[in-house]
Amino acid sequence: MKILTAAQTREADAYTIQEEGISSPDLMERAAKAFTGWFENKFQPSQEVHIFCGPGNNGGDGLAVARLLHERKYKVQPYLVGNISKASGDFKLNLMRLPQELQPTHVEQEEAIPVLHSKACIIDALFGTGLNRPVTGLYAMVIQQLNSCGGTITAIDIPSGLYSDSQTPDEGAIIKADHTISFELPKLAFLLPQHEQYVGDWHVVPIGLSQKFISEVEVDLYCTKQDDVQQLIKPRKKFSHKGLYGHALLLCGGYGKMGAAVLAARACLRSGVGLLTVQVPQAGYLILQTAVPEAMALTDRNRKHLSELPHDINKFDVIGVGPGIGTERTSKTAIGQLLATTSQPIVIDADAINLIAASEKLKAQLFQKQLIFTPHPKEFERLVGKVKNDYDRLQHLREFCVEYGCYVALKGSHTAIGTPEGKVYFNTTGNAGLATGGTGDVLTGIITALVGQQYSLEESCRLGVYVHGLAADLALQSVGAIAMTASDVIDYLPKAFLHLSQPLQ
Repeated sequence: MKILTAAQTREADAYTIQEEGISSPDLMERAAKAFTGWFENKFQPSQEVHIFCGPGNNGGDGLAVARLLHERKYKVQPYLVGNISKASGDFKLNLMRLPQELQPTHVEQEEAIPVLHSKACIIDALFGTGLNRPVTGLYAMVIQQLNSCGGTITAIDIPSGLYSDSQTPDEGAIIKADHTISFELPKLAFLLPQHEQYVGDWHVVPIGLSQKFISEVEVDLYCTKQDDVQQLIKPRKKFSHKGLYGHALLLCGGYGKMGAAVLAARACLRSGVGLLTVQVPQAGYLILQTAVPEAMALTDRNRKHLSELPHDINKFDVIGVGPGIGTERTSKTAIGQLLATTSQPIVIDADAINLIAASEKLKAQLFQKQLIFTPHPKEFERLVGKVKNDYDRLQHLREFCVEYGCYVALKGSHTAIGTPEGKVYFNTTGNAGLATGGTGDVLTGIITALVGQQYSLEESCRLGVYVHGLAADLALQSVGAIAMTASDVIDYLPKAFLHLSQPLQ
């Protein structure tokens, strides 16, 4: 699923209108019907609905929705905010279409702003994606009143005041929606953590925009959907054997952190790798052999930390490194040897990221390698430096991937996968239950297993992150977000892979 800019979305609208020979109000009517269909499934006609409309096309959407909800016996009160003498043509047309008994209330001064109760059902249609300046004055007062009343707010297309694909100025007012209904495709703003309080739960409804335009328009931002990853799954043949599915090496664990090695190893095995060897410090040998009997174990000469590489390291198809290894000097030396002497793909996580981030010498060894980094936001900042906001972080992600020719799975609610070409894929699975220790180790194991099975690095990232989140979504139904552990995610990996292996509908 592509993510368009606001300008590209307007181009898609115009292209659709020309391609189908319809009018702009016709397309607006489609959008209003799509929104109303979603709204009917969420809210009952017994609830009073207050619709706040600005003078642009977003307000025109709101007026069309008011008419449609009125026809469906909802108790609707539309509000026209600001001076509508210069309103858009589509706004004026939909204002004329309101039935006689559905009279809008004009809000042109602060005194006219209604005071709504906490059970109010509010629809925000003040401003759409065309906004290019902070919301101030009367509109800001309306937004502040709506945010403070405690009612349930549903935004049409995007919360008013929020920019769709660039940083919103701090001084403007922004609607804090409980639900946001986007037309045809999601907006970049929905996928960034800093906007959670404004966007709420977001949903996409189709309005029949030109698929020809969408397929041909060039973008570098995407959302990964289920059918995207289902097409990546490689079915196993009848005469398969373990040698066909890769031999992975995990360099994980340290004194007091052997759980990280166990989690990564179990996840790797549950993700289909043919053979798995795990090298751990001497103190972790018995733990690993007991907890993960399916894995082969090697011991480091150091009792507590990673300090060396296996002498036959070239026999492995992929190497995962980092979970629980610590940041001792011996571990740093081993990471340097790994980068300098191996040609296999390497999945780099946790302390391995921290060691590389703290050493310009190690950073210089990243070029012309097959690398996947899996940092959380703080680890990523150690790699690239402090970031100002989520848009700045996204720009740093793309620049880092292009500079070093690597892949980065920047973990979060919508994990962002950066590629060497500067593309970014946002994940659409997962939940707050993943916000617990060890789930990152699980992801390292999953991605390492997929690379070992000869998925490309990009495929391994996209599929690995998706199935990781899907397993958490399946676990959520049984254990909930509060009680979820990393082991729960591993336990649901089989169901996640089984779900994705079903034929495409």
